[in-house]
Amino acid sequence: MSFIESTLYQTMGHSPLQVLTHPLLTEKSITVSVKRDDLLHPDISGNKWRKLKYNLLYAEANNKNHLISFGGAFSNHIHALAAACNHFKFQATGIIRGEAHYASNPTLAQVQKWGMELQFIDRKTYRLKEQYEYLTTLQAQYPTAYIIPEGGSNKLAIPGVEEVVEELTQQYKLINKQTDKQQSIDHIFTATGSAGTLAGLISGALKYSPNTIVNGIAVLKDAHYLTQTVKDFVEQERKINWHLHTNFHEGGYGKISPTLADFCRQFTSDTDIPIEPIYSGKMFYALWQLIEQDYFPVGTNIVALHTGGLQGLAGLKAQKRFTPSV
Repeated sequence: MSFIESTLYQTMGHSPLQVLTHPLLTEKSITVSVKRDDLLHPDISGNKWRKLKYNLLYAEANNKNHLISFGGAFSNHIHALAAACNHFKFQATGIIRGEAHYASNPTLAQVQKWGMELQFIDRKTYRLKEQYEYLTTLQAQYPTAYIIPEGGSNKLAIPGVEEVVEELTQQYKLINKQTDKQQSIDHIFTATGSAGTLAGLISGALKYSPNTIVNGIAVLKDAHYLTQTVKDFVEQERKINWHLHTNFHEGGYGKISPTLADFCRQFTSDTDIPIEPIYSGKMFYALWQLIEQDYFPVGTNIVALHTGGLQGLAGLKAQKRFTPSV
């Protein structure tokens, strides 16, 4: 067993499944459970861990002891990658969109404490991050490094996210055994940025829960192109019912409307589940609107994946863009 695999068993288990109690759900006769991936690990949590897992195993198997990836100044992915590299003994480099003064913000200050080297590049250069010539030059600069895409979304991310659905099917088997009922998962919801998590859930549903409808809530504007991203990742996606919802972005990536901010604070107050307004908050806000609009039949059973990202709350608070509920 590799070092990473042995350490995984010591630090990572299945995330819990929490059933919500809320007046709206009672009124509409809808069940919503939250897959609490935010609780997987104090620093390497949520979908970022799921997408990194097999990338880390690949790097270890191929003797790549240096990992490089891309992100913004408050990136959840960069934060999780730095934590994972510190935990599993990799060298780490983050290529950051923006100016060097961002280095002191809560996210980047922490990743540097974990040993990540930062390189700041302008937005024009950052847009080259997926182009062959740029990546070839970067690889030549770091010949022994393994380069992971922005957000961690690549083919190796898919099997890690598939495990969410596998865990859910096991958890529901146990619930059904304990309650002597035969509940099934009608819908899974996730926030969608780079579409790796959505693709992984679709692929996982194909394997473990083919009657489940998988829903992605796009957190950025004009996100229709992510449909092709999913198709590129999951060759058989047409064999399952899935949907990308593109009308709940609240103005675009990182945009926080007053109503969204109020919802996030109220949701946390009502459920004791911390959320942030960039990813999970937008997903839950969209789900609540769909429930209010009677989008789902009575008796529908929904699982919402909490993708973590809570480290970003410190940055939002420091920027005075969002203050979570106490």
